[in-house]
Amino acid sequence: MRKVFVGKVTSDKTAKTRRVEIPRLVKHPRYNKYIKRRTVCYVHDEKNESRLGDTVEIRESRPVSKLKHWELVRIVQRSKEEPKAEPKTGSASGS
Repeated sequence: MRKVFVGKVTSDKTAKTRRVEIPRLVKHPRYNKYIKRRTVCYVHDEKNESRLGDTVEIRESRPVSKLKHWELVRIVQRSKEEPKAEPKTGSASGS
């Protein structure tokens, strides 16, 4: 059985690779309060389907590269944000 997790895509800048964060709560041993922690996984996305902010399901796989040991199974929920357009650069003077 391979491990399966659900996380959020935090970076989609590289080709066929996504950075996914998996949040979790851990109980502090002394103070018994719950602390937010995260696990960062680099995921192989063969078709470049996922985008920044998407919630995805990932599965453990054989090592694809130095950091990638996970593969994208499916996109659970698309992000509601539209990709922002790059601001146009132009000269400030009217010449």
